[in-house]
Amino acid sequence: MLTASTGSRQYASRREIFGWAMFDFANQAYTLLIITVVFGELYTTVIVGERGGDYRLANFLWSMALAISYLLVVVTAPLCGAVMDYRAQKKRFLFISYIATVVTTALLYFVAPGYIWLGFALIILSNYAYSMGESFIAAFLPDLGPPSALGKISGFGWALGYIGGLFAAGFTLVVLGEATAENFERIRWVGPFAAGFFLVAAIPTFLTLKERGEPQPVAASYRHIARLRVTSTLRDLRYFKDLGVFLVSLLFSMAGVYIIIAFAFIYGAQVIGWDEGVRNIMFIIVQVTAAAGALGFGWVQDRLGAKPTYLITLALWVLAIVCIWATPMITDLVNRHFGWQWQSQYVFLVVGTLAGASLGSSQSASRTLVGLFSPLSKTAEFFGFWGLANKLAGVLGIVMLGTLQALVGLQASILLCAVLFITAMLLCSRVNEARGRAAAEQWQAS
Repeated sequence: MLTASTGSRQYASRREIFGWAMFDFANQAYTLLIITVVFGELYTTVIVGERGGDYRLANFLWSMALAISYLLVVVTAPLCGAVMDYRAQKKRFLFISYIATVVTTALLYFVAPGYIWLGFALIILSNYAYSMGESFIAAFLPDLGPPSALGKISGFGWALGYIGGLFAAGFTLVVLGEATAENFERIRWVGPFAAGFFLVAAIPTFLTLKERGEPQPVAASYRHIARLRVTSTLRDLRYFKDLGVFLVSLLFSMAGVYIIIAFAFIYGAQVIGWDEGVRNIMFIIVQVTAAAGALGFGWVQDRLGAKPTYLITLALWVLAIVCIWATPMITDLVNRHFGWQWQSQYVFLVVGTLAGASLGSSQSASRTLVGLFSPLSKTAEFFGFWGLANKLAGVLGIVMLGTLQALVGLQASILLCAVLFITAMLLCSRVNEARGRAAAEQWQAS
């Protein structure tokens, strides 16, 4: 076991850190196969279809299903976090969310063309369960090492997650094929496969992860305990002012990230018009660069600081969004100037490297900052608010994008993400990382 420590926080064993990171490895199958690459495209283009409106209705329904699931997280995540801290039941809540995700994802097999509302309901339920688990697993991060190492540990988890996604989606693309009506009888197995991958790959998490903390006696109902603790924490956030400002910044940055996660491959199909081979290459590029970004920037965080690293990743996002929007124009300009015959789909692959590096690193940096600003006795509760900010961001971003694309189309709407990332940068400039860390340490010591 590693014994290095800072303050009262020591490294967990390598085995436990690996088990924690394996949950990221496992749940990436859901994010990638269901939300980003396969089922999102299947739902919009096959289950709902064009319906004479350039897929605008399909895109709107997809965005609404995700928004509703995120809104449910907004309402329940802080309450669950409060109970988890009070009763020392983080692992139990994580297991419940894990089983619920597996079951509802497997049921996506029964969503056939025209079964619009069944798919709509199952996406709400599965994405809600997955998103709650994402908050629950993050609440274990501050227990795994000293503040100086949380960036490295968080980055390792995100990187392992993208490697998991590479395995899961690689199998899907090779064995199950493309998301088309002609291939529906094979591709409909994407739900059961994602569920099975998650079910098996997350087993090491529950075998190795430790439940720390002492459960408090139950003097009232869980609902009453949750309400009192959340009310108390909302008052306490005045003391943790840097955490409060950062959560507002995170609201805007994650709104942009959730738009990209939900619509990137839909954008490739509808705006860029890529073929299956390019789509598969893009998937590989994004996974590899996201893993490299999460791992590389994780080390940078522990040397440069989490806040500067977070700001750098947001600047990369702004550049990536502008390039995504401008891909068709860049292609036309280069072809006219040089007399070449480039296609937009190949230029889009270059843009994918930038977006991938931004994706993994920005999410890892945000998780680290919340861990640094959280007293050990309030980790689940504070990560409940992290989940709240994340999913409220999903609601706002996806609803705005879904509505905007219905009015002006998907390509122009994507620029909304750049505005969101710039706003997040301006807000985060007010965060003092050293002061936020000191506030968490003083609270824990009192």
